[in-house]
Amino acid sequence: MKIIWLGHGSFRFEIADQVLLIDPWLNGNPMMPEDRKAEALEGATQILMTHGHFDHSSDVVQISKDTGLPVSGIFELIGLLESQGANAGHAFNKGGTIAFGEVKITMVPASHSSSMTVDDKPVYTGMETGFIIEGEGHTIYFSGDTTIMADMAWIGAYHKPDIGMLSAGGYYTMDMKAAAWAAKTYFDFKTVIPMHYRTFDALEQSAEALAAGLPGVKVIEPEVLEAIEI
Repeated sequence: MKIIWLGHGSFRFEIADQVLLIDPWLNGNPMMPEDRKAEALEGATQILMTHGHFDHSSDVVQISKDTGLPVSGIFELIGLLESQGANAGHAFNKGGTIAFGEVKITMVPASHSSSMTVDDKPVYTGMETGFIIEGEGHTIYFSGDTTIMADMAWIGAYHKPDIGMLSAGGYYTMDMKAAAWAAKTYFDFKTVIPMHYRTFDALEQSAEALAAGLPGVKVIEPEVLEAIEI
């Protein structure tokens, strides 16, 4: 399995027989090199969306049009993206599980907000979400944008993820210290990868506090377009 950070909250997963893009934000993403955008998309099979905010969704319609990739996520968001020209994948909801070849995806709650600007007005895009991704013998908890929430207790107990990918930049989501507390309180991760940080000055720039709060857990700070192999 290869987990590849595209900057901010955007990722590429090369897992089993799939290449998944989650919240692919390439244009306007300060962390994405202009000359490497094609590399981020090469061979992708599916797009997953956690919520509607611009720093997650602003590229997805054009990417879907250009590549033919189907887009899956919560019902309201996928309906809106489809109306704008995206190729519809699965418009499912929290608790639902879908399969892409040898990979299973379950939608789980997050605690944030979700909207898009359409015709200069904010439009509700369904609730914010995270995902459980199962493949190659691993279970990944992809938190999406979230703060600490009580739902993490059953997500950890029921799905038993060994890899945690946690929004941890602060300001818009939980910060590194809070993410470490959530990880050790609700989960038994072997590996933790922070996200949604370093992009803007308002966000945390280092995962030192996350690593310090999780002794015995492998905390990997990602680098853009450098594969983390698991």
